[in-house]
Amino acid sequence: MAESFEPGSGRRSRDEEHESRSGSDNMDGGSGDDQDATDKPPRKKRYHRHTPQQIQELEALFKECPHPDEKQRLELSKRLCLETRQVKFWFQNRRTQMKTQLERHENSLLRQENDKLRAENMSIRDAMRNPMCTNCGGPAIIGEISLEEQHLRIENARLKDELERVCSLAGKFLGRPISALATSMAPPLPSSALELGVGSNGFGGLTSVSTTMPDFGISSNTLAALPPQSRSQGGVQVLDRSIERSMYLELALAAMDELVKMAQTEEPLWMKSFEGGREVLNEEEYMRSFNPCIGMKPNGFVTEASRESGIVIINSLALVETLMESSRWAEMFPCVIARTSTTDVISSGMGGTRNGALQLMHAELQVLSPLVPVREVNFLRFCKQHAEGVWAVVDVSIDTIRDNSSGPPSFINCRRLPSGCVVQDMPSGYSKVTWVEHAEYDENQIHQLYRPLLSSGMGFGAQRWIATLQRQCECLAILMSSTVPTRDHTAGITSSGRRSMLKLAQRMTDNFCAGVCASTVHKWNKLNAGNVDEDVRVMTRKSVDDPGEPPGIVLSAATSVWLPVSPQRLFDFLRDESLRSEWDILSNGGPMQEMAHIAKGQNHGNCVSLLRASAMNTNQSSMLILQETCIDEAGSLVVYAPVDIPAMHVVMNGGDSAYVALLPSGFAIVPDGPGSRGPNLGSTPNDPGQQLTDGKAHG
Repeated sequence: MAESFEPGSGRRSRDEEHESRSGSDNMDGGSGDDQDATDKPPRKKRYHRHTPQQIQELEALFKECPHPDEKQRLELSKRLCLETRQVKFWFQNRRTQMKTQLERHENSLLRQENDKLRAENMSIRDAMRNPMCTNCGGPAIIGEISLEEQHLRIENARLKDELERVCSLAGKFLGRPISALATSMAPPLPSSALELGVGSNGFGGLTSVSTTMPDFGISSNTLAALPPQSRSQGGVQVLDRSIERSMYLELALAAMDELVKMAQTEEPLWMKSFEGGREVLNEEEYMRSFNPCIGMKPNGFVTEASRESGIVIINSLALVETLMESSRWAEMFPCVIARTSTTDVISSGMGGTRNGALQLMHAELQVLSPLVPVREVNFLRFCKQHAEGVWAVVDVSIDTIRDNSSGPPSFINCRRLPSGCVVQDMPSGYSKVTWVEHAEYDENQIHQLYRPLLSSGMGFGAQRWIATLQRQCECLAILMSSTVPTRDHTAGITSSGRRSMLKLAQRMTDNFCAGVCASTVHKWNKLNAGNVDEDVRVMTRKSVDDPGEPPGIVLSAATSVWLPVSPQRLFDFLRDESLRSEWDILSNGGPMQEMAHIAKGQNHGNCVSLLRASAMNTNQSSMLILQETCIDEAGSLVVYAPVDIPAMHVVMNGGDSAYVALLPSGFAIVPDGPGSRGPNLGSTPNDPGQQLTDGKAHG
């Protein structure tokens, strides 16, 4: 390199001879502008070769300033009798030549380092295959190798397996093999053979790709930073966690592929049922088309699968953000989700979006009946953007990964196969949502009355998720609107009081659902009373320092009955103020008067009301009752609770509703499952529609 840059040297390579040409247009003869091209063909250009003195001057200036400005080039061209364009081209060619020579030199050094690393790696492998005793020089048995060395070798082997797995998964995200990317981002030279085998092992290249692929919690620096005495213990824990996370990612990718295919595929995967025209999953076609990503179905479990599509008043980004935050997800589906939490965030997404977000979640799903156990599931939630305005969010249980560990299985009565939704933006802020629900559960824990409902997918199925989503989004659109619906009757209630009243009604409904299903939101103790039927569940709990409940013991009783009446008729009967005295003892034997009405949807049955019971005599004060009613295609709900009059006046004026004590009661109405005719009834077509009603009371 020193010879190639020597200014006065007479040695000039062929490349230098070529690069020293000025590239000017000095030619013998005139240009094409001065002569007719048809008379004489254009002559070949003859490039000017610089003299040694000119090259020496140019080289001297190049060492001082490789990028001369226009003034410097003008002075140099005058001094050397060259055109400014010739000087400009010479400096461009010289910079290119220097860059090429530097790259060749760097490549040579990298090639030498690569050969050295390969030789060192081969020697380590040979030493691992043929361990030698350090004392006698002969072959060593396993007992002569130190315990720390044994752990390091185990870690080295596991790191190699982990590297292959991560490269494969990263390749799926990037759409090309990761090996080329890792080669172009080679980590610095390890300081020792031990660091080569354990500390780096290729992870340095992967950690620098954070802008391209999400961080899955796998870092070589975590292990390399451990002290030698703890690498054999803490290092194994770090490796176990990184391997588990990579397995989560692999499971999430497989689940996402399955969800998208199930959402888009029609017959023969999905068939129309004879009853109601619902879509039914063809189990045989499913087993042919998909490899179960969470293993085979456990013994005694049955399968439920459903698919539903609908137009929702929400855009794709807002819905994705709602689904990826556990608190907002629970608020969007209040009667479906009893409790949920995010236990671990493996990836928060790429580029500031939810694309590639992966998190571990826990949820308790419920059907509002004491005869249906709460479904407790641990699952992965993975979000991916497939196109502009097209997103997909998939859930899948993790029992196949947890069962391989020493801990207990992650499911008790249910496990969730790839389920979720595909969201596509529509005009005017709407979106088309295709929901798929696929689960396996232990049917022996379900009461006979509810088995047809669950097997049809109407209990935990896609229809219920879509109906609840549509109703909640419609409610949010109305509440966020600046105009008050014409059906609202809120005389004497401020806008802040309206919000406080809705918040209080939401807490009342949440407490009602928690008491019916006995979720872990509250710690209940079941009472075994000898004179109570087995279909009635009675529970108690102690109210401790909760301003939203009266102090003391809370008693909850819930049961389910079958009624041969249409759901709409039963719902209208329960919410009719004039007929309240026929079933509600709080009405004092007379009709109730609606004092306030806040609409929560286009359907008149979706509302929050404040009712006043008539006084039996002049000495008895009237009672206020807060009531929330809602109805959609999946069922209906009527929840009510007596409220203190002074406290309710505070809420109506915008005060804090958290200090209003509530003990809710109510009814949950769900349609009967297809094929079931109720207790001791035939299956004739003329039978009236059967419904299931849940009742609950606090005392």
